[in-house]
Amino acid sequence: MSLEIYPMELSDFQKIEPILYEKFDDFWTPNIFKGELENQNSYYFVAKNDDFIVGFAGISLCFDEATVTNIVIHKENRNLGIGSQLLEKLIQIAKQKNCTSITLEVNEKNIAAIQLYKKFHFETVGLRKQYYNHTDNAIIMTKILPKQ
Repeated sequence: MSLEIYPMELSDFQKIEPILYEKFDDFWTPNIFKGELENQNSYYFVAKNDDFIVGFAGISLCFDEATVTNIVIHKENRNLGIGSQLLEKLIQIAKQKNCTSITLEVNEKNIAAIQLYKKFHFETVGLRKQYYNHTDNAIIMTKILPKQ
């Protein structure tokens, strides 16, 4: 797989919009996602294999803090290291923007994602009860970034 990561453009979103729910799991509504792409404090990236989008990820910045908004991998391309490469890119952006920490929420049932975040030294700092669909808890994880 020759994976390349690029800043996401609206045309990329338009390519994946028809298959978001079928191939990428539950996700925000298209209007919310388009709003994120237009937000000057948000950065989104796509992972492409040839010209096929196999994943995407985003980060939102507020002062010196970053929040991972999502890391989403095409169902047929999971467990290939794509999530790791996208997370590395998000961490790189946070460092470039002089952020002191990165925080995220993850469904407590998403063991693969939790393992990914632990691999990158995110630590559990809290819990949001019944956050996902009013049933599943969200684990809050944070990574402190070294000062540059």
